[in-house]
Amino acid sequence: MILSDRSIREALAAGRIEIDPLDDSHIQPSSVDLTIDRFFQVFRNHTMPLIDVKQNLEELTELVDIPADGVFILHPGEFVLGATAERVRLPDDMVARLEGKSSLGRLGLLIHSTAGFVDAGWDGYLTLELSNIATLPITLYPGMKIGQISFFEMTTPADSPYGSAKVGSKYQGQRGPTPSRYWENFGG
Repeated sequence: MILSDRSIREALAAGRIEIDPLDDSHIQPSSVDLTIDRFFQVFRNHTMPLIDVKQNLEELTELVDIPADGVFILHPGEFVLGATAERVRLPDDMVARLEGKSSLGRLGLLIHSTAGFVDAGWDGYLTLELSNIATLPITLYPGMKIGQISFFEMTTPADSPYGSAKVGSKYQGQRGPTPSRYWENFGG
């Protein structure tokens, strides 16, 4: 079941869901608009011949900090990591989906390639996988609405929510655009 605006407000008031900071005007009929932070992880493709998923690739990206009143220009075909300006926390019996704003999608901006699902127990800032599939550059302004998150109740609380030791969560508590830690799956 997807939470309505009334149920979202109730869950926020009860502390079951946290969104910080929260602008009440961002609550939509069945989602909450989230904004983009000013930090971006830009790929330095010239530094490596390929992406080997078994390797720690922290050196593949470089953190770029845009002034709060600045702009980041995403060029056609470019892929960068961004992050929400809001921290999101979910209880152990609720999951969420992050989707792009349709008005931005109509301009060719994708905000995630595969990572739109948010597990029960999540707590942190959401990393955005930003792609420009248009033929012209797209401007990204810190603080602009970038996506919307919707919430789903589970049939029961998760036995091992995200962040529990049993799950091996790699990104719990992350702040800012966090590069892939997939290599850790290989015992790295």
